[in-house]
Amino acid sequence: MEYRFRPMTKTCAGTGKPLAPGSQCYSVLVERNGQQERLDYSAEGWKGLPADAVGFWRCRVPSVDARGATVTDPEILLKYLEQMAESPNPLQEKLCYVLALSLLQKRRLKLDGTQQRDDVDLLELSGSRGEGPFLVRDQQLSESEISELRRALDQQLQSGWEAA
Repeated sequence: MEYRFRPMTKTCAGTGKPLAPGSQCYSVLVERNGQQERLDYSAEGWKGLPADAVGFWRCRVPSVDARGATVTDPEILLKYLEQMAESPNPLQEKLCYVLALSLLQKRRLKLDGTQQRDDVDLLELSGSRGEGPFLVRDQQLSESEISELRRALDQQLQSGWEAA
């Protein structure tokens, strides 16, 4: 059985203060009104397990790694890719390509092949759980362009870009 709950929040459920990147955190899964809900607590805000706790774990609040990329849930990234695929925007083609590369690295997407249309190389991609297919234009970007676009993607994600 697969359980799905949202990624870590940015705010302590006990104090209401922001969770500091790199700090210790307690995550608790509770069941309320038949729904599973995740609550995250800083060490300061942790007062023990709530009465309705199903389980808990101790972890660290994700922080920006040495390359400037953040740890991001592949499921959320896939939803963004699906949104971009539904309403293609030429201005976001490079961002879509970098998003696809990230999902390939996380093994959430797989490369099924390539095709060429009107002298444009396209990557044929599908989700590891049957999503897609997705056609993404091969942008043939340099490493520095990819790094810059990954930072832009991380900024969009951190600014609250919502997946439908």
